Formats: sequence, structure tokens, C-alpha cells
Amino acid sequence: MKLTFYTKENCSLCNEALTVLNMLKQEYPFTLDEVDLYQPGNEKELEEYHIRIPVIESENGVVLEEGNVSYFILKQKLNDLFTT
Repeated sequence: MKLTFYTKENCSLCNEALTVLNMLKQEYPFTLDEVDLYQPGNEKELEEYHIRIPVIESENGVVLEEGNVSYFILKQKLNDLFTT
């Protein structure tokens, strides 16, 4: 499974979310595609997510968690994804 992590430079919430993702990566087999919303080519995503970042999205486009990312909430959502 691939997750997309929408982020930007110098974002403390993004750094915290990345720490949570790295912890959960030890429990769940997912790959992480990091997308900097402020890089050229990401205008559509920037328009949708710019005030919500960081945003973690499943490969089918469902937002799993955003903003102040909770380890426990994200863990439960990943558990649901991997057990269905």
C-alpha cells in the first residue's frame, strides 16, 4: 500500500506527522510518497490542501489524517485498511 504525505518545508506539524508515519511504518507495510505542495506541478493539490497540511492520503484518495496528526487515530485507520 502507498500513502501520500502532503507537506511543505519548515512545517513543525509536518515534521511531527513524519515522525508518526515512521513509527507506524514499523508496524504496517506501506510506502510513503512525500509531496511538497509548494513545488511546481502540485498546484491542484496546493489549492485543495494548503490550509490543511500535513495531509496523509491513502492510495485510493481517502484522507486518513491531517493537521495535528494523531498516532492513535492514524494507527486505527491503518489497521482498518490492512484488515479489510
